[in-house]
Order: sequence, then structure tokens, then C-alpha cells
Amino acid sequence: MRVLLLFIALMAGCQKAEQSRPNIVFFLVDDHAFKAVSAYDDSLLQTPNIDRIAIEGMRFDDASVTNAICAPSRSVILTGAHSHINGVIDNATTLDPTQPQFPKLMQESGYQTALIGKWHLKSEPIGFDYYDILIGQGQYYSPEFKKSVNGSVPVKTIHDGYCTDLTMDFTLDWLEQERKDDEPFLLLCHQKAPHRSWMPGPNEMDLFDEVTFPEPATLFDDYKGRASPASTQAMTIANHMFMWYDLMVPSDKPKDELQGPDKWAKNVLGRMNDEQRDIWDASIDPENERFIEAQLDGDELIRWKYQRYMKNYLRCIKGIDANVGRLLDYLVEHDLDDNTIVIYMSDQGFFLGEHGWYDKRFMYEPCLRVPLLIAWPEHVKAGSVSNALVQNLDIAPTLLDIAGVPIPSRMQGESLVPILEGHQNTLRDSAYYHYYEFPGAHSVQKHEGVRTNQYKLIHYYEVDEWEMFDFVNDPNEVNNLYGNPDYKAVQMKLEDELASLKKQYEVPERESNAL
Repeated sequence: MRVLLLFIALMAGCQKAEQSRPNIVFFLVDDHAFKAVSAYDDSLLQTPNIDRIAIEGMRFDDASVTNAICAPSRSVILTGAHSHINGVIDNATTLDPTQPQFPKLMQESGYQTALIGKWHLKSEPIGFDYYDILIGQGQYYSPEFKKSVNGSVPVKTIHDGYCTDLTMDFTLDWLEQERKDDEPFLLLCHQKAPHRSWMPGPNEMDLFDEVTFPEPATLFDDYKGRASPASTQAMTIANHMFMWYDLMVPSDKPKDELQGPDKWAKNVLGRMNDEQRDIWDASIDPENERFIEAQLDGDELIRWKYQRYMKNYLRCIKGIDANVGRLLDYLVEHDLDDNTIVIYMSDQGFFLGEHGWYDKRFMYEPCLRVPLLIAWPEHVKAGSVSNALVQNLDIAPTLLDIAGVPIPSRMQGESLVPILEGHQNTLRDSAYYHYYEFPGAHSVQKHEGVRTNQYKLIHYYEVDEWEMFDFVNDPNEVNNLYGNPDYKAVQMKLEDELASLKKQYEVPERESNAL
């Protein structure tokens, strides 16, 4: 009898210890600029639900990525290793599923794991008891998802609805129907929005109708004084946005006469049901008619494109914010909030008209920096702010550290736990960046660089051109200081720091254009 009681006590103790390990909810969104989160900057819109995470936890003001493009960034997050280590240097590369990834390690340690929403990697997800992911890039309307439960053969299903809402519907369904009370959970909720082509949901279509957004100081940038890649890219609002695919102005041309993404734009509208299409047409058509009648050109056409782009981009974010609120409310209503860590992050930032651009890829601040908010009850002081140089590289070791799982030596990031708990203020003195995808979409030259808390040095190595910016005193990054004798000491220090980081992270010497 004593043996039985002892066994029961031991089992109860193990169960209590397991339940005390925190649950983790990780929101990862696609292309969310940090200035489009009102916790950082409230000049564009309000994001009250995303802001709740900052209010209840820590806002990181100097979070950045190692490679500002989707698949590489997501691979860095999963593996805690730079692109040249994890192998995913661009969107065309397949992630090797056998390398250490934090969901698999947490699953092996006793966490119930789930992934819902955008995956955007060519290999199948590993380390998840449950996943329901978008096919490829995914569609905003009537998206196709692929679901697997406990290793079952994935089943593809097209769902009637709007992607942002559906992703949250499926997330809440998992919490309600699949979550086990006796195991901590790791829940990855990955939204497609606000990725191009910025199609708002029915609930957000009429937002900002009467708003005129302020134009960035560099909307009409001439790129003088910068390295040549700033002017040879193909991502300008003026010349590279498609009128139909990007800006929702239909064409009367036959499909075989349309160019680029406009060729398949008709199919996008065809995914809507009748109610969705009626809401869409009622919102978009009147403005399109006024635009066509105005026959704008030159700077006025660019200004119109910018406003249409901004409204639809920010409408997509309002849809994310509403759905973040749904999940936060669920945690409160089901008494899960006290033992659940909530993280909000973007896979990279995004240009919102700065330098006349949309998209990402460059080492300039708008796409290098990302929103990163972390709430951890009883561990993180509510409303705290960190200026530490942190990166997406640090997510995997941080979550493993929180879960009490050994961090593989292969991971190159650092745990943020000491910062979150207020034990230290800094993490690193500088951060390394490397972009590889050229030739490729948007024609951004390969480059690498180093960023401190004030300066950055960028090397476009295939054309052997350099840029150096004091982004604190030159926030628009238009004054290239490279070669300026007044900044010789700063430049030399940054060059030494870049060489040191490359050695630290085992960046291979470039014997070809492969790396």
C-alpha cells in the first residue's frame, strides 16, 4: 500500500511539474513593418490587441533579422542558425528537416506542438503533433490548407472564407478540441497577412476610406550618394507595382495581353463567394472609377498608388490585430493566460514607401527591423522596453531555455531569458546580416553587413560597393558615410567588427557566387 501511495505521489508531482512549464503562443506574421504597430508608432494606425502584448510584457526596440526574406528568416527562427548554416539562403532552397529545430526538440521534451497558418518552406513540417498549413504562399480568399494529425498523411482542403480569420478559427479549434490539459503546449499561429498582394478581409474593406496617410520623406528618393544597388532594384511603387494584382484596378485587356502577376489577377477575385465579392466591389469600384476618370500621371500617379497600397496593407494588419485579440481573449476566458508566454513577431519588416519602395531584402532599417513583443506572466515586467540588439536568431534558444530543453551547440543565437527577467540589459554589441537572392525577384544585389546600435556597414560584394549609415542621426539613411574621412575611425571599427562576426559565425569564404 505504501508503495502504491508513493507511486501516486510521484506521478502527481511529475504532472504538476509538467503543468508548471509555460505554454507558448508564437504569432509570426509576414512582412509586418514595425512602424505599423502602434506600440512602436501610432502615426499610421491603432493595433490595440497586438499592443496588449507590449503592455503586459516587453517591447524590443532593436530587434532585427539576419536575412530579410521569408523562407530564410523562417528557417533561422526554427533552427537558431544563420542561413549559411541551416542551408536556406533564399526562397528557392529546401530546408533540411533533419537539422535541430526548436519545435521538434520541445516535442521530444513533452510539449504538445501545433502549427497553423503559413509555413512557406518547401519541406514538410517536423516536430508537430498537429499542423494545418497553407499551400505555398497561400491565398487570401478561399485558401487551401493541408492538415496532418499525429503524423497522418496530410489532407488538402479549400475553405470558404478569409485567410486571416480562418487561420485563427483553426487555431481556436485546436485549443478547444485537441489541446491536452496535462501537457504544456507550443502553438505557432502564422498569418499570411500582410504579405503582397494586400487583400483586406470583408470586415476591414472600408477602413481608412477618409484617411490620407503622410508620405515618407524619401518617397521620391533619387538615390544620389548611395551604392548603385539602391537604384538598380525593381521594387518601386512608381514602376514595379502592378495595377491589378497589387493595386486592385482591373484591366479590360484579355488575359494573354496582361503582364506579370496581372495575368492571374482575375483568378484571385474568382476565389471570393458572392457575399465577399459584393463587399469588395462596393468598396473598391467607386474609388477605381474616380481614379480612371482622373487620368493621373507623374508624381500624382505615384501618390495615388502609395495611398491605395497603404490603405490595403494597413487594412490587412487591422484584420490580424482583431484576430490576435480573439486568441488573447480565449486565453483569459479559459484561465490559460497566467501560464502562457505570448510572442508577436514578423519574419521581416517592410518598406512602406521609404525610398519609393515596397517589399524588403535590403539591410535598410524599415525591412531589417521587426516588431518583437513578448509577454511572460510573473517573469517579464509589464510595459518594459529593451534596447538590446536581438535577432530572429535568438528565438529558438530562448524558447528552449524557457522550456528547460538543452540548447544545441549548433544554434548561434542567444537566449533572451536574462533580458526578459531583467537580469541584463545587453545581448551583443553588433549584429550580422547577409542577403543572397540575386539574381531574383526585385533585383536586389547580394550584400552582407554589420549593425551596431548607431551605425551600419553594408557591402554589396558582387559589385564591390559599400554603404555606411549613422541611422540614429540619419534615420532616412540617405547620407552614405563610407569613405568620409571624418568617419574613418568608425568605418575601420565596423570593418573589423564585420570580419570578427564572420569568423564567429563561421561564414565561408566566397570562392564563387554561391555564398
